Amino acid sequence: MPTLRENIAYHLRCFYKLNEAAIKHILRCIAVVLAVALFLETVVFNINFYTTAGLDTINLKNKIDLHEGKDDVFRFASMDHEVEFTDLNTHISNIKVDFSHDQPAQLLTLKIQFTDDAHSTYFDSTEYTEGVPLVEVSTMSDQSKFINLNTTGAVRNLKISLVGDDIQYPVRLNTIYLNAHHPFHFNPVRFFAVLSVVSLICLFRPSSFIYRMRMRENPVRSRIGIVAAVVIECALCATFLFYGSNMVGVATSSYNYGEWDGTSLVNSFEVGGDNAQQYAELAKSMAQRKLYLEEEPPEWLKAMDNPYDKGMRDEAQKETGEGYLFDVAYYDGHYYVYFGVVPVLLFYLPFYLLTGSPFPTALGVLIACLLFICGASALLDRFARHHFDRVTLGIYLVVQVAFISSCGMLYLLKFPTFYSLPIACGLMFSVWGLYFWMCGRGSSKRHLFFALGSLCMALVAGCRPQLLLLSLLAFPLFWRPYISKRRIFTREGFTEFLCLIGPYLVVAAGIMLYNHARFGSLTDFGANYNLTVNDMTQRGWVLGRIAPALFTYFLQPPDMVGAFPYLQPADFATTYLGQTIKEVTFGGIFWCYPVLWVLFFLRPLVSLRDSQRATRTITGTIFVLLLSGVAIAVVDAEMAGILQRYYADFSFMFLAAVVLLVFIANENIDDLPLARKGSGYSRSVLKRRETLRPPTLRSLLTKTLLILVALGVGYSVLLCLTPETGWYSDIYPWAYHDLVEAIQFWT
Repeated sequence: MPTLRENIAYHLRCFYKLNEAAIKHILRCIAVVLAVALFLETVVFNINFYTTAGLDTINLKNKIDLHEGKDDVFRFASMDHEVEFTDLNTHISNIKVDFSHDQPAQLLTLKIQFTDDAHSTYFDSTEYTEGVPLVEVSTMSDQSKFINLNTTGAVRNLKISLVGDDIQYPVRLNTIYLNAHHPFHFNPVRFFAVLSVVSLICLFRPSSFIYRMRMRENPVRSRIGIVAAVVIECALCATFLFYGSNMVGVATSSYNYGEWDGTSLVNSFEVGGDNAQQYAELAKSMAQRKLYLEEEPPEWLKAMDNPYDKGMRDEAQKETGEGYLFDVAYYDGHYYVYFGVVPVLLFYLPFYLLTGSPFPTALGVLIACLLFICGASALLDRFARHHFDRVTLGIYLVVQVAFISSCGMLYLLKFPTFYSLPIACGLMFSVWGLYFWMCGRGSSKRHLFFALGSLCMALVAGCRPQLLLLSLLAFPLFWRPYISKRRIFTREGFTEFLCLIGPYLVVAAGIMLYNHARFGSLTDFGANYNLTVNDMTQRGWVLGRIAPALFTYFLQPPDMVGAFPYLQPADFATTYLGQTIKEVTFGGIFWCYPVLWVLFFLRPLVSLRDSQRATRTITGTIFVLLLSGVAIAVVDAEMAGILQRYYADFSFMFLAAVVLLVFIANENIDDLPLARKGSGYSRSVLKRRETLRPPTLRSLLTKTLLILVALGVGYSVLLCLTPETGWYSDIYPWAYHDLVEAIQFWT
């Protein structure tokens, strides 16, 4: 009797013989990918190592005119923060400013000036020229201490100055080198990042097998591919969130160790300031059967005739010296939370009752994001398998990547605060609600799926109320079976209809009672009582605010520069002569996500679909998505303003419509006319053309789609890495600079 080992070896040999060609092809691809990644890391990204290997290094330590301590280290001081070297008369390829590691970590800005064969005096920027740009150097990053210079001939004089008002003096300097040898540096993070990118290029290349694997014909293999993609995306999202450690709110002995309690394996701590603790404080109040926050408003706020006037609040605060909570609802002498209550019931209250500690908001955002990725992938899979015949794994993965990377979720992970949590939860419940609805339409367990779907869709009201517009998708999804075919008038159909509307009624009753207990009104969520930068009770709806918002949200081109991270905040201008609530944004979605250009072909693609189907389910879904997206953008602008995180409210709808249009195009591309009768070609030529032409058109669709999606993914990555106030780049700029050096390897 063969042993277990022999059985395994036998089956492996059989598997290898059956798939020998495919296995050899995969191994060749892996070898090529590894070779390319290794070449890029060891040669291209280390180009400075090779170009500086033959330089004659000059140590300027004896020429440094700074205070030198007993430890043989120089010190820059606030009154003595520059060094100058004269009569060098040598060619300089680079400078190494060797700051000591034995000092507080900080990012220093250096101003470098020199004279050479083309400049007899130091030069700066003029009306027509740009001088030597300022250089940032991290005291903790050896790579950033090497600065390449582009001089003309021999350098005579050289001046290096520390500039900026936030420098922590004294700054300790070991020495300065000219023409230093750049060390070889193998960056494992960069290597694996490049390896991943090259692997994706190999996998998604137009000739890849994934574009020949139809999902209906290969259900098992395609599902394995989708699950693998989802796992990788979830891992990347979690990695990105934990990279911004200052926003996470959890600490261990090796992560955020400055906030570690010294005993627990993991402990949570507060991040984001006082007003960012609203959900945690509401959970404490709910545990004590109260719906308002425990903190007592100051007496001057209670005595104000109009506490919602920020200017008057600021004056009263200066006079009394007593602060107040910002961005909370104030009503009848108490602070309230006007954000949706569902995240509190879902995360904060159970966590507080179990541990007595505040729930880390970032983990809630991450959980919602991961569930959104799973739900969105399942929803797209449902559409691809049950409404289309020819969707391949490749087309699915391309649009799925576009959907996940461009819907705004990544920006919510960049700032995983309680402002982002309701949006993330609203989107999470929306995709799962739609998925359960879609499952119920073709299932024998309609009651269960419809109830689950409607419960998810109804809970959106307790997270992000404007996303309730997605519930209008019930009309194209259920109108024909329940209204046109009058199924609602049957006993079974009426029961199913109750399962659809029942959860809405239950959730609505709970939210209305919650509102009435706080503000004495069933429909008042408390947003108008917000203590924010403007008086929300007087904000109203003004037509003049709509056009600037729609331009910013949809049509504004991104602002790009030639240095990492390349993406800059977009300029804003308006002719609306009133107060506009505006935070930094980075361009409109139709410029930043070119895959949305598919919407320009909306009419012919929808007409094509309608001509092939007796129902209009897909058409109705597309139009409801687009109208809902525009409506939500207008609602956001009128109710709150123009903010980058609000892009997540409506980008989802436009991308979902694009996915359906791509599926329609992919479904019909082989049916497009290829040659007309009477063209003068023989039958054999026409037959060959009919055989060759469809792959050409399909290849064109694939290549175009890949380019559009790649541009959008690139923008999303840059948006995630762009420095912003309050993010990792602002709190730990010296550590963020390691990332800059890894990408700008040539400097």
